[in-house]
Amino acid sequence: MKHTYHIHGMTCNGCRSHVEETLSKVAGVLKATVNLEKAAATIEMEADIKIEAFQEALKNDGGRYSIHKPGEHHHTKEVKEELPKGKGTGTFYCPMHCEGEKTYDKAGDCPVCGMDLVEEQNLSVTNSEQWTCPMHSEIIKDEAGDCPICGMDLVPLQPDLSSEEKTYKKLVKKFKIAVVFTLPIFLIAMSEMLSNNPLYDVMEQKLWNWIQFGLSIPVVFFATWMFFERAYKSIKTWNLNMFTLVGIGAGVAWLFSVFGMFFPDIFPNQFKTASGAVHVYFEATTVILTLVLLGQLLESRAHSKTNSAVKELLKLAPNKAIKIVAGEEVEVSIDKIVLHDILRVKPGDKIPVDGVITEGATTIDESMITGEPIPVNKAKDDKVNGGTINGNQSFLMKAEKVGSDTLLSQIIKMVNDASRSRAPIQKLADKVSGYFVPIVVLIALITFAIWVFWGPEPVYVYAFVNAIAVLIIACPCALGLATPMSVMVGVGKGAQNGVLIKNAEALEKMDEVDTLIIDKTGTITEGKPTVEKIGSFNDDFSESKVLQYIVSLNSNSEHPLAEATVKYGKEQNVAVLKSDGFSAVTGKGVEAAINDKKVALGNPKMMEYANAEITSKMQEEAKTYQKQGKTVSYISVEKIVVGYVVISDKIKETSAKAIKELQDRGIAVIMLTGDNHDTAKAVALELNLADFKASMLPEDKMKEVERLQKEGKVVAMAGDGINDAPALAKSDVGIAMGTGTDVAIESAMITLVKGDLHGIVKAKNLSHAVMKNIKQNLFFALIYNTLGIPVAAGLLFPFFGILLSPMIAALAMSFSSVSVIVNALRLRNIKI
Repeated sequence: MKHTYHIHGMTCNGCRSHVEETLSKVAGVLKATVNLEKAAATIEMEADIKIEAFQEALKNDGGRYSIHKPGEHHHTKEVKEELPKGKGTGTFYCPMHCEGEKTYDKAGDCPVCGMDLVEEQNLSVTNSEQWTCPMHSEIIKDEAGDCPICGMDLVPLQPDLSSEEKTYKKLVKKFKIAVVFTLPIFLIAMSEMLSNNPLYDVMEQKLWNWIQFGLSIPVVFFATWMFFERAYKSIKTWNLNMFTLVGIGAGVAWLFSVFGMFFPDIFPNQFKTASGAVHVYFEATTVILTLVLLGQLLESRAHSKTNSAVKELLKLAPNKAIKIVAGEEVEVSIDKIVLHDILRVKPGDKIPVDGVITEGATTIDESMITGEPIPVNKAKDDKVNGGTINGNQSFLMKAEKVGSDTLLSQIIKMVNDASRSRAPIQKLADKVSGYFVPIVVLIALITFAIWVFWGPEPVYVYAFVNAIAVLIIACPCALGLATPMSVMVGVGKGAQNGVLIKNAEALEKMDEVDTLIIDKTGTITEGKPTVEKIGSFNDDFSESKVLQYIVSLNSNSEHPLAEATVKYGKEQNVAVLKSDGFSAVTGKGVEAAINDKKVALGNPKMMEYANAEITSKMQEEAKTYQKQGKTVSYISVEKIVVGYVVISDKIKETSAKAIKELQDRGIAVIMLTGDNHDTAKAVALELNLADFKASMLPEDKMKEVERLQKEGKVVAMAGDGINDAPALAKSDVGIAMGTGTDVAIESAMITLVKGDLHGIVKAKNLSHAVMKNIKQNLFFALIYNTLGIPVAAGLLFPFFGILLSPMIAALAMSFSSVSVIVNALRLRNIKI
């Protein structure tokens, strides 16, 4: 017996394995197989097991995952009891993405790599301004006024610091303490290099060692104690990471020094100075820990810059809006706007939500969302997006999308999701990191042994110092940061230029694309068709009657061509007839019953579907327009073709230039369209496209993608309609026009907000820049370890007498991570 269930709550392969193991342990289960991508579990069982048994097993395991039958609605807790303080949503993630897209509910450190979690920034928490009383902080209101307790004027509530800012300030405080106590330790230790050490005139070396010990305690047990906690946790969970090496290296050096002070007699003479005191390493320990802390501090500062694109987008969201209530203008908080509210947008104001202009005309600066610097003219019935900036004219608009449904919110969500996704190239770094720490510990032990057997006197001192240097310089932090830092900055850069990346895989794949398939209507053309002519083939149907039937039929359709005919009919004051049984035949046309007559409208395939014959004379008349690149749709009544409509759709100004740029880069551009051959040929000739196919149904487009993939091509598909969705999903990289349908956008890996082909050029340039940056980062990360470990082990000592101090190793390790982040930040300045 086998059943399939839906699993909720999995975010990574580790989750999948854990759920699979938990379900397998339920009594009566023969085998449980969990699929992460489908979020499904297939369970083989001896006899029927009630789903409650599986639900109880997952609940007892911590309640992170839930199981339910396919089709059942899964209820999730929408509101957390207490969100962590901060500007974000309470969603925290690891900057190294150790567990993929997994997130955490509160700040802390990653249980895998130990890095500080980063807070996601978005608009799910309202951006509205709040007010409080300077005397009674418990009073918080959404608008200015008087305090109900003391009557004082309320003042704007200062928002809490973000999680990143809190982490940075905490690290700064700890770093200052570490420096204050480490500096004197360092000076005391370095004074030993002086021939006549003046400090020994004050007190003997043993007492100075005790002072170093005392000064090291605040550094070890306060300022940098978190490193040892993370090291312990990493060993306990066997998630070995950079803190494992730091903890072992610095911890062994500090404990060695403490034991040397308390039990000097157990150490060989070679560990002792001329005064008989054991040589201590408090300066190495504290300097190493302080330098690692400095690295964390610099990384924390840099992290706030990597998601600066999201923060800039957040700033676009206005706090207030002017709402029309009973003919009066009332200022309201942004979260008080609901669907269909009428809003007044004044000159220079930010548009509060997505909607449509109901009165007035203006120019709007959409550069922050589309990346295009030229303001766009807008008039009645034109759509506007929240966050864009109004020009010098006032207008009224109707709210169509509010809250998390607005384009700005969706962009921020997509950027956040993509930033947390893992690029395939990261698997290499993950694999290396998985074996790295155990190998480094082994190398450190081998280094110790080699120096003991073949090193100069004092052999144990040399062995000890070099082993610690190996542990410290080999920290793999930079390797883990190499990919996610570039992805985070790159995705943000794309969003600022109107290129929305769904995940990191899309960035990597886009760089490999060598074939681009493009749709015609709405992709190459503007997608704003206009009726050019109505024609009649039947004496019983005048042109006005043909138009009436077309408008009556298309009144039920949302297709751009249908909207064009309905709009034209309204301009001609056509009376709309009642239609019944409306049906859209994908890729062909529409049909319904009007005046009890079966009416069909669409391309030749639709006429074939309706058993209506198109004569050669009809075809010749239609070809006159089709050869000019115009679309001709036929209409049949009771299986007789009675007329046609000619619709023209202007080619976008950017299409020709974009296609040429892509072709110059060696990308084969192919146009696939559902339109007829003559129309497609006319467009192809104008755009210098050698390869095109016409009369393509949705399944034909998908089959063409599959054919090219079998030939070894890496295929990107760009489209904007429902009929493009199968091909978009099948292609290696699906590219949706932001002006298209929601289905197309959901099926795509990349969305172009402005909806023109120049966005594909931007996406290609961006992906190439990001992949180049990732490879540079991997080089930076690996070169430190590749060169640093042999030097730290003492490879250069026999030839040049060069040894690497553990303190220098710590400095190199810290700056390897910083160099990776700084290199990733360069992506913010590239031109795409």
